[in-house]
Amino acid sequence: MQRRDVMRVAGGAVLAGAMARGASAQAPVRWDISLPWGPTEFHTINAQNFAAEVKKATNDAVQMTVHPGGALGVRANETVRSVGDGVVPMAESAGFQNVGDLPLLGIESLPFLIANYDELQVMHSLVRATWERELERRGVALVYMVPWPTQNFYFKKPIVTAADLRGVRMRTYDRVTAEMCTRLGMVPQQLNNPDVVPALASGRVDAVMTSGTTAVAQRYWEFLKHAYTTNHLWATNLMLVNLESWRRLPAATRTTIQEVAKRMEPEFWNVSKAEHATRMAELQRNGMTVEEPAPALVQAMRAATATMADDFARANPAAGPIIQEFRRRVGRA
Repeated sequence: MQRRDVMRVAGGAVLAGAMARGASAQAPVRWDISLPWGPTEFHTINAQNFAAEVKKATNDAVQMTVHPGGALGVRANETVRSVGDGVVPMAESAGFQNVGDLPLLGIESLPFLIANYDELQVMHSLVRATWERELERRGVALVYMVPWPTQNFYFKKPIVTAADLRGVRMRTYDRVTAEMCTRLGMVPQQLNNPDVVPALASGRVDAVMTSGTTAVAQRYWEFLKHAYTTNHLWATNLMLVNLESWRRLPAATRTTIQEVAKRMEPEFWNVSKAEHATRMAELQRNGMTVEEPAPALVQAMRAATATMADDFARANPAAGPIIQEFRRRVGRA
């Protein structure tokens, strides 16, 4: 080998070594994740587990820190806007909480449209791509999504008939649930998750709609005595990331994170499915009465809200074909 070839090889080795040292010394990407849920709620634990898996899968190149309880100052109904504007790089909230920025996120909270987890998966297979496309238009990428368990009504007093609902000040999520409550004769009070307990303590609300998970986390038995498993809507949490921050990651790193999310999302769904029975039992142990609503009450609720899906489709034309195809697939066309 001639001297110039030796020098070329040696120089290449030095350059390669320098690049390797630079890569290993490069500072990791650190993202804070804002969550409105408390530290013990299963969505928070899911997020912590996801962050740990991403850290491991990327060899510490991407490190996520979960901040529960709204500690970063991002309100649940401002999540899409806050992530899109880069206020925080990542955040999670329920889709219905952000219908002000993306109305189609409210499709799964239409009363009595979706009956169970299997039907919810059918709905997601139809609407998820549209959600993702609309979120990207707002500067946001969807990482994974996981539903809350069955939704319930919680009251201070027994509720037997629709007449018992009149005048009750009910915590609601969005304009869809507010409309539902109005049709049932209740007075809607739209509140984010951290605001519910103060509202119960002050007497601003008499009743709450939410899952058993949140009811236990917020110790509703201190304010409310009766839980009814109404299963009147579904709510799915979306883990979101700022699109610019996401695209700045190397393509291989993005693929790795996507693979982690794809693997863990079904596991998170299984956690959700197990939550309902566990939390209902916990409410009962703490003195709450848990029961199914009276058939006449369910019938009245369904009758009062029967046209809401069609009204939603008229206000959101993209929802019409999705609802129609959903009903066909689940046998309710």
